[in-house]
Amino acid sequence: MSNRPVGRPMGGRRMNRMGGGEKAKDFRGTIQKLLKYMSVYKVEAFFVLIFAVGGTVFNIVGPKILGKATTEIFNGLVSKVSGGDGMDFQKIGTILLTALGLYLASSLCSLIQGYLMTGISQKTTYRLRKDISEKINKMPMNYFDTKPFGDVLSRVTNDVDTLGQSLNTSATQMITSVTTIIGVLIMMLSISPLMTLIAILILPISVLFISLIMKHSQGYFRDQQNFLGQVNGQVEEIYSGHNIVKAFNKEEETIATFEETNQKLYHSAWKSQFLSGLMMPIMQFVGNHGYVGVAILGGYLAIQGKIEVGDIQSFIQYVRNFTQPIQQVAQVANMLQSTAAASERVFEFLEEEEEVQTVEHPVSPEGLEGNVEFDHVQFGYNSDRIIIHDFSAKVKEGQKIAIVGPTGAGKTTMVKLLMRFYDVNKGAILVDGHDIRDFNRADLRQMFGMVLQDTWLFHGTIMENIRYGNLNATDEEVIEAAKAARVHRFVQTLPGGYQMELNEEASNVSQGQKQLLTIARAILADPKILILDEATSSVDTRTEVQIQKAMDALMKGRTSFIIAHRLSTIRDADCILVMKDGDIIEQGNHEELLAKGGFYAELYKSQFSKTA
Repeated sequence: MSNRPVGRPMGGRRMNRMGGGEKAKDFRGTIQKLLKYMSVYKVEAFFVLIFAVGGTVFNIVGPKILGKATTEIFNGLVSKVSGGDGMDFQKIGTILLTALGLYLASSLCSLIQGYLMTGISQKTTYRLRKDISEKINKMPMNYFDTKPFGDVLSRVTNDVDTLGQSLNTSATQMITSVTTIIGVLIMMLSISPLMTLIAILILPISVLFISLIMKHSQGYFRDQQNFLGQVNGQVEEIYSGHNIVKAFNKEEETIATFEETNQKLYHSAWKSQFLSGLMMPIMQFVGNHGYVGVAILGGYLAIQGKIEVGDIQSFIQYVRNFTQPIQQVAQVANMLQSTAAASERVFEFLEEEEEVQTVEHPVSPEGLEGNVEFDHVQFGYNSDRIIIHDFSAKVKEGQKIAIVGPTGAGKTTMVKLLMRFYDVNKGAILVDGHDIRDFNRADLRQMFGMVLQDTWLFHGTIMENIRYGNLNATDEEVIEAAKAARVHRFVQTLPGGYQMELNEEASNVSQGQKQLLTIARAILADPKILILDEATSSVDTRTEVQIQKAMDALMKGRTSFIIAHRLSTIRDADCILVMKDGDIIEQGNHEELLAKGGFYAELYKSQFSKTA
C-alpha cells in the first residue's frame, strides 16, 4: 500500500506529456563552457591543431605541384609537334614524386591528429559520465522527485554520446576546413587574382544559405534531444510497470501516449535532418557555377598567355577544394547545433544546485547511543503547503517506536527527515542532543539501517546483494545475517545458492523473498538506529511471523522506528506515535492507546473487527 505524503510532488516514473521543444538558450555560452571543460586537454589540442594544419597545408600545395606536371606535359607535347625534344620525363617524375611525398605527409599528419582528437573526445565523454555519476550522489532528493528518470538517463547516455560523436568529427573538420579555406585562397591568388575574384563571388551566396538553414535548424536539434529524453523516460516507465499496464488493460492508452511523444520526436528529427541534408546539394549547386566561371575565364587567360595551362587545372582543383571546406563548415555548423543542444542539457544537470554533504565542524557518530528527539518539527515539500505542522517526540536509546496513521499522514516523510533526505523548515531533529544538520550526511546515514516497502536489489549474486549492507563483511558474516533474517534455508534451495545471480529487476525471486534479502542486508549493516518502512507488508502471514522474530532479535538494544499499516506487527512497541494530517494526535503503548478509545483504537478495531 502506497504511503505517498500529502502535498508531495509526483515524480519519478510518471507519464510525461510535455509540450513543444525550445531553442538553445545560450548557444555561445554553452560552447564556451564546453571549451573550458576541455581545457585540461589543451596540450593534446595544441598538437591536434599543429598536425591538422600541417596535413592541410601539405594537401593544399599538392595541386600546385601537379599543375606544374600538367604544364610540363603540355609544353612537351607542343615541343614534340614543333620538332623539339618533347617531354622531360625525368622532370615530370621528380614533380610527381614530390607531390606523392606531400600527400603521404598529409595523410600521416591526418592520421596522428585523428588519433589525438579521438582520445580527447573519449576522455571528455568519460569525464562527463564520471562527473554526472558523482553529481547524482550530491543531488537533493527533491530533484529526483520532480524529474522523470528517463530524462536524467538520457543526459547520461544519449546526450553524452551525441556530444562525443559530434565533438570528434566537428573539431577536426572545423580546423582543417578553416585552414583549407585560407590556404587555398592564398594559392588561388598566387595563380590569378581575377579568377580568384570569380571564385570568391560564391561565398556570399553560400554564407546566406548556411545562415538561413542554421537559423531554422537550431531549434529543431534541441527539440530532438528533448523529445528523445521523453521517449526514453516513457519506455523505462512502461517497461518497469509492464505488469500493471497489462493488468489494467492500458496497452492502447500507453501506445497512444508513446505515439504522441514519438511523433514529436519524429517531426523534430525529420526537420533537423532534412535541413541538414539540404546544405550539401545547395553548396554543390553554387559551387558548380563557380567551376563554369573559372573554366571560361581560365581558358581566356591561357590564350592571352597570362597563365599556364597547368595553372587552370590547379585552379579548378583549388575551386573544388575551396567549396568543399565551405560545405564542411556548413555540416560542422549543424553538428555544433547538435553538440550545443546536448551539451546544454548535460551542463544544466551538472550546474544544478547540490545538496551540502559536509559541515565545517562535524559531529562524530562514534560513541553515540541512538537517543532521538523531534523538536517542534515543521516541514512541507513545497514551502506554501506545510504537511508536518508541529511534530515533537522523544525516543530513548533502544526503544522500539511505531509510527502509524492513515495514508498521507506524514509517516514516511518523518523518516526521510530523520535521514536528512530533506531538511526541516522549522524546528530540529536531534540525535543524542546533536542537531542532525551538524553531522556530515555520510556520517549521519552510517548510523541508520533502512528496510523499505519498495525493495531494491541490483543485478548481481545474492551474496553481493546482502553484502551491500557492509562491503567489508566476510562470507560467514553474510550467511549469519541471512540466517537471522530467516532467509538462509530459502537461499540454499536456489541453484547456486548464495552465488545465484539476480536479474536486473530481481524478478527471478518472489516479492516476499526480495524483502527477506533486504532485511538480511540491514542486519549485516549493524546500525545504531533501524528504520522499517512497511518492511513486512509484502510477505505472507507465516513468513511475517518468522521475520517478526528476526526483527525482535535485530531491534534488541537498537533504537527502532517502525512504520506499519498492519497494527498487529507493532503491538509490542515501547511507544506508538499516532499521526494524522502531519501531527501526533496520540502516543503511548498498545494497551494505553486502546484504553483511551481514540483514533488508534478505531484504526485497530477497523482492522480486526471481522476476526473479533
